[in-house]
Amino acid sequence: MNDVFLRACRREPVEYTPVWLMRQAGRYMEDYMKIRNNHTFLEMCRNPEIAAEVTLQPVNRLGVDAAIIFADILLPLDGMGLKLEFTKGEGPCIHNPVRSQRDVDRIPILGGEEMTPYVMEAIRLVRKELEGKLPLIGFAGAPFTLASYIIEGGSSRDYHQCKKMMWGAPQVWHQLMDKVTAVTLNYLRAQVKAGAQAIQLFDSWVGALHQDDYRQYVLAYSKQIIDGLKDTGVPVIHFANNGSTLLEAVAEAGGDVIGIDWRINLDEAWSRIGFDRGIQGNLDPSVLFAPTKIMQDKVRKILDQAGNRPGHIFNLGHGINKESQVEQVIALVETVHEYSRRN
Repeated sequence: MNDVFLRACRREPVEYTPVWLMRQAGRYMEDYMKIRNNHTFLEMCRNPEIAAEVTLQPVNRLGVDAAIIFADILLPLDGMGLKLEFTKGEGPCIHNPVRSQRDVDRIPILGGEEMTPYVMEAIRLVRKELEGKLPLIGFAGAPFTLASYIIEGGSSRDYHQCKKMMWGAPQVWHQLMDKVTAVTLNYLRAQVKAGAQAIQLFDSWVGALHQDDYRQYVLAYSKQIIDGLKDTGVPVIHFANNGSTLLEAVAEAGGDVIGIDWRINLDEAWSRIGFDRGIQGNLDPSVLFAPTKIMQDKVRKILDQAGNRPGHIFNLGHGINKESQVEQVIALVETVHEYSRRN
């Protein structure tokens, strides 16, 4: 098996820097769109055969070093009694957001297999198809990110409802975070049991927080999930989008590898996290729109900043944009492999 990715997660020596890309299965791929044109996004997520097929598309096309299961961070809401819909042009919409103690009390805590059996079946199908050739990554949203969606009822620019509960009704906030944490941990442990060989915890919206609030209202819950996965033996990547001001606190919450966005130099971020921890990142996804030479120069700069230290996994600082060109993505992967190859 190509285990370069898993060895890098464990900070072991590797022949070259492994690379995979957030949202590597997506609308920029023609094969993906052939399926997407006949199904809604949620239909694709909830159909194990389709989810497995879409997961494998970039593996076969891009030459990446890991697969990541095709799913969405909001799928656990299916088992929490929340009515989720993806509306055209608007993104996720939760028709019954959680705003009160009564709303929190109604949320059940189910096991991961019971909550989203289709995700676990998709994982089993992908593992079978991969035949041990590449590792498979499972994932979930971190507690703050999931709670912000649940409270706001969808995406938000300012998180007013979320922060209103956090500061104005801390007892309700903490009870909600307790439940979100328990659900997420069940969900991730079920993914590992189904066959996921690494986990990424996405804190996509944590950059909305001041460090003091992260420490007071969030850190313990992310830490509880990461600690709760230790006995599974799989590496955990803890990604904090727009989290440059929070890096030390995010590292304190845990993770074998800390994922960073593009707003900070990789070497500076790594020194703040500590070189005894792996790091993942961190090319600006928009660089895929730049001329190939400029894109390659920026890839090489990041690899130079990593300095061939053990524990670097190359990735974008966030997901691939739907307007990206497949040929440019392939060129990125090839540049990482060629430039980072050790003699």
